[in-house]
Amino acid sequence: MRKTLSFLALAAGVLAAPAAQADITIGFVTSLSGNGSSIGIPYGRGINAAYEYKKTIGGETVRLIQLDDGSDPSAATRNARKLVEEEKVDLLIGTATAPSTIAMAAVASELKVPMIAVSPIGKLPESPEQWVVSVPQPASLLVKIVADRMKRDKMKNIGYIGFSDAWGDLVYNGAKAAETVDDIKIQTNERYARTDTSVTAQILKVMAPRPDAVLIGGSGTQGALPLLTLAERGFKGNTYGTVALVNPDFVNVGGKAADGIQVSAGPVIVAEQLPDDHFAKKIALDFRAVYQKTHNIPTTDGFSAYSFDAWLIFANAAERALKTAKPGTAEFRAALRDAILSTKELPGVHAVYNFKPGAVTGVDERALVVVRLTGGAWKYAP
Repeated sequence: MRKTLSFLALAAGVLAAPAAQADITIGFVTSLSGNGSSIGIPYGRGINAAYEYKKTIGGETVRLIQLDDGSDPSAATRNARKLVEEEKVDLLIGTATAPSTIAMAAVASELKVPMIAVSPIGKLPESPEQWVVSVPQPASLLVKIVADRMKRDKMKNIGYIGFSDAWGDLVYNGAKAAETVDDIKIQTNERYARTDTSVTAQILKVMAPRPDAVLIGGSGTQGALPLLTLAERGFKGNTYGTVALVNPDFVNVGGKAADGIQVSAGPVIVAEQLPDDHFAKKIALDFRAVYQKTHNIPTTDGFSAYSFDAWLIFANAAERALKTAKPGTAEFRAALRDAILSTKELPGVHAVYNFKPGAVTGVDERALVVVRLTGGAWKYAP
């Protein structure tokens, strides 16, 4: 795809354009294949839209290189190293699953390249200096907002089922932390792999103590599996989740079984339904417009929007970093990192971002609303 700025969609990992064509080089990793692809593909589409939205920064051109990690943390590690060591990128952005994102973050910290994570990473890699921040609302905040809604709905006994990986841990830990504040009780901690095709045994255990509601700690297509099984078993209680379920594949696969689920999500999900004075309304509608122009389809997920916000954070920081250093140098990477960590009150489509050293995330409760899946569409549920 030929553009003034080189964009390379590299499912096969073939690099084509010479580095000399661009002043700022960005390495983007996502999951275009494997079990994380249902959310990895939207991440990729989001970065395409972001590139179209802002192609030059401070008068400098940008080169964007995209690689597929196949939903494999070891591949994410290799991709990150390739981008830094061979392509000399100034910044890393990625990736689609929490385990792979954690793997990338370790490389970024080791090789001293700033990274903006588009999946939650929980905590910072051990490093003398901080090189990584994370765009998504942390699982603790996502679950706190859901737990507040459970309390309002008078739900007390909650069954939990989630992925048997870092994401499942993050959601479960967030739910446990909310117990004393919201007067809820997490009764079960059932897990399943992203590749599983059945969760019948786990759902039977979730239903055994007769919970008022069930919290889902999954994402994308596989996040629908517990809901389908709950419906098969006749569960009539409420269901809840996080923004990780806001995905067209989840809606299509879940069908009627997913209808009525309430999740905490970024305001971009219901942009047109927001009050006119909401911080996210204008920028979110701009994002939707450029996404439609870029892909000739509407955006119906939250993942593409995380990529867009990562680009906004990068662009804002790069404007400031360019005043002190030139791209392609260690000095610029350090300046870019420092600029990211000093970001203040930057409005995005998901949140208002404020970063500081020692903190992996930079969002507050303004970053979340509750939405309900109704008739296959997400509705604002204030």
